Formats: sequence, C-alpha cells, structure tokens
Amino acid sequence: MAKQRVADAAAESPQPAQLSSALTKARLDNTLNQSDNIPLFAPTNHAFNSLSQAERDSLLKDPEQLKKVLTYHVVDDNITPSQLPNGSFQTLEGSELTTSGSGTSYKVNDTADIVCGNITTANATVCLIDALLTPPA
Repeated sequence: MAKQRVADAAAESPQPAQLSSALTKARLDNTLNQSDNIPLFAPTNHAFNSLSQAERDSLLKDPEQLKKVLTYHVVDDNITPSQLPNGSFQTLEGSELTTSGSGTSYKVNDTADIVCGNITTANATVCLIDALLTPPA
C-alpha cells in the first residue's frame, strides 16, 4: 500500500472494499488520489454493514449525500499521532471531527474505534475505523 495512491490502495485491500466502491460512486477516487498528505479515517466493510440495507442503499443512491459523508472522513491537514489523544480537525466536508483516547485505544467523534492506524500510502495516512461517520446537520 505504501507505493499506491490512497483510493487505489483501498481498491486493492479487502477491509475498505465498500469504501472504495463508494468513493468511485461519489467520483472522489481521483480527487483523493491527486491530493497530497491527506489523513483518511477509512470506514471498514463492517462500518458499512452496520447500516441497515435501506440506509446503505439510500446513501449509495444519493451522490451529493454520499460525497458529503465521505469527505467528512478526510482531514484537511496532516495529523500527527501526538494529536490523537485530544484532537479536533477540519474535514474536507467543512465540519470538524474529534479524536480521543490513549495508548492503543482511540475513538473518532466518540463513536468510531480506530481499529488500525497509521497505514501509509503514497499520498495519505489511513486509520481504519469501525463506524461510518456522519457530518453534523
């Protein structure tokens, strides 16, 4: 993954397969691949499967809402591990998300666990999370 751009790496990895499909539907795959040094809180397949089938279908059929949700997972600036215990970050969607925790246990917005962090791709740092984040209304 370290030599691939982030959307390409997601497409070839089993854990974020549904994220990869959603990025393509929202036409964000090229946008993310062309970005540099972006942090991505990537929802795993489990995160997408936690939605009901109706919720998942509704989200995937609404390109604007899908784009809004997915860009909420991308932070607009670099994040260092020392910022995770009590972080607040601007997202590409425009809202803020927060991180909290210590040691090896971190959460995003107090709802999503970071299940694997600091995965490096050619243009991003990825943290896999176990829930789909929803931007504030």
